[in-house]
Amino acid sequence: MFKINHAVLHVFDFVSCVNVFSEDELDLTNKNVKSYVMRIARHALGGMDNRRGEFFPDSGFAAELSAYFKGERDFVDLSVQVAQFMSEELGRMENPSSCDLLVVDFEEEIAAATAAAEAAAYNARSEHYFGLLLLESKPAFMHEVGRGEDGATRNNIERHHAILPNPSQKIASFALVNARTMAVQFVDKPRQIAGEERWLIPDGLLQCSNEASSKELFDTTMGLVEEVAEEFGVNSAVAMGRAKAYLAENADDSDEVPFDEFVDEVFDDEGPRRRFEQAAADEQLGESVHMERDVAKRVSRNHKIVTDTGIVLTFPAEYSHNTELIEFKSAPNGLIQIELKNIGSIENR
Repeated sequence: MFKINHAVLHVFDFVSCVNVFSEDELDLTNKNVKSYVMRIARHALGGMDNRRGEFFPDSGFAAELSAYFKGERDFVDLSVQVAQFMSEELGRMENPSSCDLLVVDFEEEIAAATAAAEAAAYNARSEHYFGLLLLESKPAFMHEVGRGEDGATRNNIERHHAILPNPSQKIASFALVNARTMAVQFVDKPRQIAGEERWLIPDGLLQCSNEASSKELFDTTMGLVEEVAEEFGVNSAVAMGRAKAYLAENADDSDEVPFDEFVDEVFDDEGPRRRFEQAAADEQLGESVHMERDVAKRVSRNHKIVTDTGIVLTFPAEYSHNTELIEFKSAPNGLIQIELKNIGSIENR
């Protein structure tokens, strides 16, 4: 279940140099408005590129937001405060792009698996978020109905400069804060503001740390698995398939994947296990890697390999453990043999 509690839209028009800060919330009784806000928020929340952060102890925004979650701050007033800061900072850029700021308070109900998962039982909890999303205006052509000098109807083509992004598009800059944990996830990019390169959202507004996204951590981890496998003569396809299967199955509620258990599943021998742990430490990954469950399952579901003979093979990562379905063998001549087993039928795609 996805519920929008509050939403407001502020306009930053850097072409006319006029900013319009809304004094009232969006009308969520309008189905089109509610659908757009809901789809934008849901799309941002599920992004694989979302970076993570924690508020610094002296973060002024964290204090303001905490007061809002306690009911001590008005939603629109807080959104206007955010809009004023963002517009002033963006206005200090050499060529700022016009955009709208969508501020939204929403909830998502999450089904958490229990010990009775076999009986399809689950506990539902609702996560409460405060989000701010910069919607960059897109120029587009549109028709315009008018009349000519003789009064006849004339359809024309005009260029409109304030088209909101499609809800399915990636939002270039946004932040979401979990009300329960105060954990931050965001997407942003460095900007030249007053001649200085800055991350506007984490450094300027939120005052929080800037940590790698789950997708970046996944790519780094898989890269280390492949490097260690090749260094020790282990079949990298098997090792990476095992790694993906473990991540998909074990990214639990805490979103922490311990590396000591991980390497035991990926590598059979002690040598590559120790080498991977050392490589992970060199990359400053620590003793575990933080990876959201949904992201881990999405990126780890399948494993794709391409052979030097041009054959492309995609299979569920969990099959890496099952030699009854797929098996990789090293031939005496140093080549690799792949055997697919127990296939009932084959479809052309």
